[in-house]
Amino acid sequence: MCGIAIVRLRQPFAHYQEAHGAPLWGLLKLFLLMEKQHNRGQDGAGMAAVKLGVPPGEPFMFRERSVRSDALDRIFKLLLDRYGTLVADGRIHADQPDTIRRHFDFGAEVLLGHLRYGTSGGYTMSACHPFFRRSAWPERNLILAGNFNITNARALNDRLIAMGQHPIVSADTQALLEYVGLALDAAHDAALERRVTHAGWGARGGPPAHDSEAPTAGPPVPGPPAPAESLDVLGVLRRAAAGWDGGYSLAGLVGTGDCFVLRDPWGIRPAFWYQDDEVVAVASERVALMTGFNCDASAVREVAPGHAVVVTRAGEIQEGEVVEPRPRASCSFERIYFSRGNDPDIYRERKALGAQLADQVLVEIDHDLERAVFGFIPNTAETAHGGLIQELQRRRRAVVKRELLAAMAAGQLDEAAVDRLVLGGWPRTEKIAVKDLKIRTFIGSEKWRNQLAPHIYDVSYGTVRPDDALVVVDDSIVRGTTLRRSIIRMLARLNPRMLVIVSTAPQIRYPDCYGIDMSELGKFVAFEAAIALIHETGQAALLEEVYRACLDEPVGTNHVQRIYEPFRPEEISAKIAALVRPSDLDWEGEIRIVFQTIEHLHAALPEHTGDWYFTGRYPTPGGFRVVNRAFVKYVDRVEGRGY
Repeated sequence: MCGIAIVRLRQPFAHYQEAHGAPLWGLLKLFLLMEKQHNRGQDGAGMAAVKLGVPPGEPFMFRERSVRSDALDRIFKLLLDRYGTLVADGRIHADQPDTIRRHFDFGAEVLLGHLRYGTSGGYTMSACHPFFRRSAWPERNLILAGNFNITNARALNDRLIAMGQHPIVSADTQALLEYVGLALDAAHDAALERRVTHAGWGARGGPPAHDSEAPTAGPPVPGPPAPAESLDVLGVLRRAAAGWDGGYSLAGLVGTGDCFVLRDPWGIRPAFWYQDDEVVAVASERVALMTGFNCDASAVREVAPGHAVVVTRAGEIQEGEVVEPRPRASCSFERIYFSRGNDPDIYRERKALGAQLADQVLVEIDHDLERAVFGFIPNTAETAHGGLIQELQRRRRAVVKRELLAAMAAGQLDEAAVDRLVLGGWPRTEKIAVKDLKIRTFIGSEKWRNQLAPHIYDVSYGTVRPDDALVVVDDSIVRGTTLRRSIIRMLARLNPRMLVIVSTAPQIRYPDCYGIDMSELGKFVAFEAAIALIHETGQAALLEEVYRACLDEPVGTNHVQRIYEPFRPEEISAKIAALVRPSDLDWEGEIRIVFQTIEHLHAALPEHTGDWYFTGRYPTPGGFRVVNRAFVKYVDRVEGRGY
């Protein structure tokens, strides 16, 4: 779920000083795009830059990274401090933009930013994007960053080893860096061979034998372009990406000044781009570009699945297919939780997710809105909560209208009837939970953190009556840990007669392997519930059968689905409710948990059908390998990701 950003300036530096009074306009826009995508990763941040037309002997590619908790702010402050020092030293003059290009590393035309959400590798600087591949040849230099997870990284690294390479890092980022780098090498070698041949160098690599004083027969014949001038980035990406399995939005800068963004053929990971006369920009989220460049949604274009958008060193924009597009499987979790909710489509979809829950909620509270109060936790569920309330209000309006008309027709419409219909039976919503405290990182003891965890949120006392059902909307329930340790204890302080936790997402049953860090089956509360039910119903032999089948790792078969088949979703939900109830809870009310149905999920998100975490239907072969491997790890009690 990492965030990427590219800013490619299309005008000379002097233009931005004259038009905006900001010689660092490009760098400021990059920071804004990254800040507006801060939701996508707090495990690290990085920036990179490439300058165009730098004379030989001077550096032209630069990078800064940090893995501190405030990484983005630290990097930006560091760069601005350097800029200020150069101004104070007299080497930079704001009214002379060329001095900025000459002396300030990030006074560059091509800028890249990355916000890391770790799903593979560690959390040290060595795993922080962007990654660098260096060479004395501009076209063989590569800076790479992305939002991706490659499920066949092991196989890709094995191929590199078979070629004779010695990978130092086995993470998928390093593998992709090498594959794109090798394709750049091949393009460079082919162009250089044409250039060398035209120059007449001998077969043994020496210069041509001739008398430098001898007269020439005429003007020199123009030769093939230099490798940097003839680089076909789309061709390079087509060669590199063949055989990749996973979800990816890959952003890259080449030392020539070419830059690109490439999206996986299933459209799993998002990528958008924007252009005007001043800039070409790329981001993981559309709304970041809308805010950053004050434009309408219609001005921002989606990178098509399997396609790349390239801006060449000369400023030409190229779009092209790199990998044949496959049936679309855009990640639904992007819309449910990860992406910023102020995108117009995402806002509408989250409201629809809430509205789709109305039937199930009404059943749980016996259609008794008079004795129910609605809230949400965490804040990311607020929009869905609003959608649920609006749907309940719409239904209540229909009932009121129907009964009013019936009372009028029967001549029974009096003040008491109006009061009963118009004033009663409406859904009541309150600000139930308030985030009150962030547990400090200096509290290193697990024991003490667990003691304080129930107090991360506080409640609005007096909002719930003893005979109320308290309905709380959550965006998703993954591990159930927060419910056990904090939320249920906190909500029980309000002493409702019943607590209904409502998830806008269906039960999360299967690991993700395309960019969300939830890959261990044993940590899913839905899986925990299914295992408990298997043992309670005397079906333990099923676990051994599934284990044996998973060892074979057949392509295209998810054997873990058999774990859930004996039970209805409602049975698993009831078991989850029992599992998340703290054993020492001093409250006797009932807990119920409601999950979105798969059908209603698709109704709310018709364009984002990637639902493998709920259904086990993976779009790529690597997904099936991961889920089967995850079950083997669970049975063998081996911790770690399944990819």
